[in-house]
Order: sequence, then structure tokens, then C-alpha cells
Amino acid sequence: MTNIIMHGCNGKMGQTISRIVEEDGNAKIVAGVDPFDGITNSYPVFKSIKDCDVEADVVIDFSSAKAADELMDYCEAKKLPLVLCTTGLTPEQIARAEKLADAIPVLRSANMSVGINLLEKVLQEVSQTLADAGFDIEIVEKHHKLKKDAPSGTALALADAVSAGLTEKYDYVYDRSQRSIQRPEKEIGLSAVRGGTIVGDHDVIFAGEDEVITFSHRAYSKAVFGKGAVEAAKFINGKAAGLYTMSDVIG
Repeated sequence: MTNIIMHGCNGKMGQTISRIVEEDGNAKIVAGVDPFDGITNSYPVFKSIKDCDVEADVVIDFSSAKAADELMDYCEAKKLPLVLCTTGLTPEQIARAEKLADAIPVLRSANMSVGINLLEKVLQEVSQTLADAGFDIEIVEKHHKLKKDAPSGTALALADAVSAGLTEKYDYVYDRSQRSIQRPEKEIGLSAVRGGTIVGDHDVIFAGEDEVITFSHRAYSKAVFGKGAVEAAKFINGKAAGLYTMSDVIG
């Protein structure tokens, strides 16, 4: 049994994970953390992680970047494994998470979906072959209108996966509105769309001469991310200190 503290329990992802865990015989949420009231949970909820005095095996975090520093302090002090799912972290916070992995198990992925993580592996394998054949590379991501960070962490992770398979450095380009030039060869364009209730769409486009190859992933509900987070929590329970990703979980 993996006992979990759900950090950000009253948010949409926190509630999704709560429902998933209720049907999982190998996991249990023993406490939640959220500054916002109005939701009744089957476990005690604390306003701040520093107030939580419930023993647990792992923390799942789906909160906000502004809460990440206090959370990492808590996990370090308690030697508590952390599944860090919050996006929009600053470079300093990402560096802190990587340093924290020297002391405790930290699992961090830009996207907790099994499908996205398999896609990353595929992109690493095919990117050089397609680049050698003259294909241009573009990534288009779409999310709901409430998402603040752009491009998404998943889009950046997909770009990184493409880059990892390339022998030469490609520049990331986020905005072409200020340029009036022909598209350079060695660049990866990233475009963001925000609107409605789109859960998460990502297209990695390889555009060649007279043909286009597109790798697409569509998330139709937040449950795909929640299921991945729960599997990640069970995976790092009892693991040695280190930095893990969903690639480790899916093998």
C-alpha cells in the first residue's frame, strides 16, 4: 500500500486523482493540502504543507509554482519522495528539484501521460532520419483558456525529445511575428493555442517536400494525467534517492 499526500487536493487534478485512488487497492490518500475550502474530502486537508502532520510514503503535487519551494523544503526535511507534476516552474525551481533528488526520490515529468512519454521515445528515434531528409519541424499545442504558461511544458519536452535525437543544435522559435525572413533550416517552431476547455492537444509536425508526417496526442480528460501520477507515486515508493521520469515508470 502506498500512502499519499495530495498537494493541491481541491484543484481539478487533485480531485481527479482522489477519485482514481479510491478505486485503487494499492494506494490511499491519507492527507491533502490546499488553501481553498468548499470541497469535502475523505481525508484531512491542511491549508499549508508545513502544517501537515500525517505520515505518508509519497507526495503527489498538482498545485502551483508558487507553492513548490515550500513543498520541496517539506519533502527534504521529511525525506519524503515527491512526484512533482506542477508546470510553469522557474529555472531556479527546476534546478532546486534536481538538487533535491540527491537527497530523496523525485519524479518529475512535463506530462504524466503514458502516451506522451512513449511519444517522446519515438521522436528521439525518428528525428534525425527526418531531419536528414530535409523535413522542417514544428510543434503546435492547444490547451484550455485557463492555462497560464505557454508554450506548455509538454510541448517543450517534446521539442527536447526531438533535439535529443538530432546531431546538430536546432534553435527553438516561439514567435515569428517580428521576423520577415525565410524559415531557417535548423529550428523547431513552437506555437500555442488557448481556448475553451481543451484538455491537451499536441502535434509534432515534420513537413517535407510534398509530404507531411504528424505525430499527434490528444488528451480527452484529465484522468490520463491522474492515472500516470498515481502509478508514478507507487513506482517511487521505496526507491533510492534520484531523479526519475515517467520513462522510468513505463520501462
